[in-house]
Amino acid sequence: MRTLRDIPALRETLGEYRRRGQRIGLVPTMGNLHAGHLALVNTARQHADVVVATIFVNPLQFGAGEDLDAYPRTLADDQAKLEASGCDLLFTPSVATLYPRGLGDQTRVCVPAVSEGLCGSSRPGHFDGVSTVVSILFNLVQPDVACFGEKDYQQLAVIRKLVEDLHFPIEIVGVPIVRAEDGLALSSRNGYLDTTARATAPELQRTLAALREALEAGEPVETTLEVGLARLREAGFETDYLELRAADLGPIASDTREAVLLTAARLGTTRLIDNLTLTLPR
Repeated sequence: MRTLRDIPALRETLGEYRRRGQRIGLVPTMGNLHAGHLALVNTARQHADVVVATIFVNPLQFGAGEDLDAYPRTLADDQAKLEASGCDLLFTPSVATLYPRGLGDQTRVCVPAVSEGLCGSSRPGHFDGVSTVVSILFNLVQPDVACFGEKDYQQLAVIRKLVEDLHFPIEIVGVPIVRAEDGLALSSRNGYLDTTARATAPELQRTLAALREALEAGEPVETTLEVGLARLREAGFETDYLELRAADLGPIASDTREAVLLTAARLGTTRLIDNLTLTLPR
């Protein structure tokens, strides 16, 4: 596996792949990799001849008071994991490389509607930062396919709309959530949890599972969500949101069948997100 930090070397190497007619898969990450990230690499390998991963802790998607400075940087360990997973190329640019004029003068990409509400309300500007850096990476790598995790359900929806609206010739593949044995969705931020909080954290998924069962049995939406909020509060979570949306993140209508339960909640200072899809009864 080759590791590159500058854009000219990246473009030269990608040009070699293209001249050989190879299909390129992209896996964008912020590093501190776990099995969920490696599932993205494995999926990209199934869709492409060459897998390119990126590690970049993107300051544009962190708000005031968030964990930009504390976010774990574990490059050597990440490189070993990527190489063992069959990644071909790792691109690890600096902030100055991607944003040479500084953050204040950086052109930004906004994906309206789908980025609003949910995490868009809790983290203002977050999705503008995501869509901006993803647009830059798409432009630099020009992949044939890119893989993103379904744990970040709203982010995946934002990226799908970004690709559609800006006519990027890229296939977007969503990869199912990878969970620990106790059901907790894997996340780089799980490392912030102390022993007590880590034992409590799986209750987030268990609550969603119980709500899904109730909703699929025809229980009223509003009452079911109220039960879920009470259950999370009793377990010690401070809930940012707990919502039922149509699968495309639109509002639930009388004829909606495919839907998704989404939540974001804090245990202490650690913010966790999760979601479960479901089929509403007729």
